[in-house]
Amino acid sequence: MPDVIVDKAIYCNGVRETISGDISDAFGDARARGDCFLWIGLHEPTQEEFDLITREVKLHPLAVEDAIHAHQRPKLERYDDTLFVVLKPLLYVEESSDIEVGEINLFLGSDFVISVRHGQANPLTGVRRRIESDPDLLAAGPSGVLYAICDQVVDTYSQISHEVEHDLIVLERRVFSGEQADVTEDIYSLKREVLEFRAAQDPLVPVLEEIVKGRVELCTVARDQFRDVLDHLLRVDAQVDEHNELLTSALSAHLALVSREQSAAAIQQNVDMRKISSWAALIAVPTMIAGIYGMNFDYVPELHWLLGYPLSLSVMVIATVIVHRLLRKSGWL
Repeated sequence: MPDVIVDKAIYCNGVRETISGDISDAFGDARARGDCFLWIGLHEPTQEEFDLITREVKLHPLAVEDAIHAHQRPKLERYDDTLFVVLKPLLYVEESSDIEVGEINLFLGSDFVISVRHGQANPLTGVRRRIESDPDLLAAGPSGVLYAICDQVVDTYSQISHEVEHDLIVLERRVFSGEQADVTEDIYSLKREVLEFRAAQDPLVPVLEEIVKGRVELCTVARDQFRDVLDHLLRVDAQVDEHNELLTSALSAHLALVSREQSAAAIQQNVDMRKISSWAALIAVPTMIAGIYGMNFDYVPELHWLLGYPLSLSVMVIATVIVHRLLRKSGWL
């Protein structure tokens, strides 16, 4: 368990007390003293490593299975006196403009908080420092911890939304810059990241609405704080929808511009082919006459005429001029 447990502490009367002994003793101590709660933070535990926690708190096996295997949507579920909350924190990778999705699973009771984190997004060290420096949050108990974690996750959403907006502006400029570069793949890539973003934050809206409406008894003491988080999340939700729509519009505009360029190229190619065909027709007229009189037969008419040569040249020139004028008149030249 030492590698799995990120941090563990008892919070009592606004003071943190680090646990140095056995976790079982810590649970018993927190319950015996009353008005205290225990927060244990775990990172990607296995079933065997989580069994000790399960035995102490009597967690529901379905919730434990979800917490260990992860890959859940944001949700809030009740199991007797225990709340199970799933959050999807995000991490923006600036070098590649990728959005990495993590997962935080929270078990909350009246005197305990167990956090199970998967991935590298949103470590909870900063949240611990925040609540430890804020007596009001500590006084709210486990609901104060849930609020602080939700607040940090949503703040990260807001920051990533601004990063996505910047990437979107760059893509729009490339689409309408007049360059010949194909940005279809880049648009699809950013759209996929936005959809992952949406899948992480959108299901959290009804979770916070459930808390704000007072339907979660454990969190009623911090309803005002959750309402503020919900306001921020709704703002982010609207921004993500706008990003998705703008990306769809940018993709449509890019494909339209590409289609227009291809049509223009096809038209120009057609013009070029007509010109080539016209010159070939001009050359074919004298070639035909020269070919006829170049045949090696003894009895070709007009072959021994004195004026045969200048006459054939004159016919070639006149025929070529006539064909040239007809082609010019028809617009082929």
